Amino acid sequence: MTATITYPSHLLSASFHLRTTTTKNALRLQSPSTQGPERSPHYLKAGSSHLGVKLSGVFQKTRLNISCAINMAAGQSGDPEKINFDHLMNKARKIWDRSPQPVKSFPWKRALENFIQLILDLFVMVVKYLCVPLLAVSSLSEMSYCAHQKKLLLVPIPLLIGIIVAGVVKETALELSPLLKDAEVPWHLIVTAIVFTLIKLPGPYYPYWGRIFIPHFANGVLWRTLLFAFS
Repeated sequence: MTATITYPSHLLSASFHLRTTTTKNALRLQSPSTQGPERSPHYLKAGSSHLGVKLSGVFQKTRLNISCAINMAAGQSGDPEKINFDHLMNKARKIWDRSPQPVKSFPWKRALENFIQLILDLFVMVVKYLCVPLLAVSSLSEMSYCAHQKKLLLVPIPLLIGIIVAGVVKETALELSPLLKDAEVPWHLIVTAIVFTLIKLPGPYYPYWGRIFIPHFANGVLWRTLLFAFS
């Protein structure tokens, strides 16, 4: 004997409604109208080509603007300097043309040479008076080193030799170039002072007997050269 199960009517209607709704949703998802119109390959190709044309036009316009700006900047940076220089030259030429005849006939070149000679004379004079205290201080320092080494009695020997060598160097320079006798700047004395100053400066780095003799030999030459410069 078989038992028959009966369901309520509202449960059956709900089940039927659920199945119908699920079927409709599935059909709607599969419908091509709900997914929107499909883009054809020709439409996509036309759009991409149109976009490429726009981008290339923008790039070309930007490049043209940059090149124009660079050219304008280069022209503006170079032209004013040239214009200013030409303007100054024209002004100077006009002023010179309008100047009176005594101004034009004035020996400007000789005046410039005399001015340069005056500057050199002042420089040599200042250097001479500065060298005296410097040479005196350095000579005392080297004599104190010799006294510390108990070699102070040997100092006059290289000093006298240097004095004699300075006289020989001067006479030799005057024999080689007699124009030095009348020269306003004693170039031979300047060269002698520079050479023996370079010999004197590395005195502390010489060997033992070199530290005793070489600086005082150079001092003798320098003192005699300074005497020639003041005489």
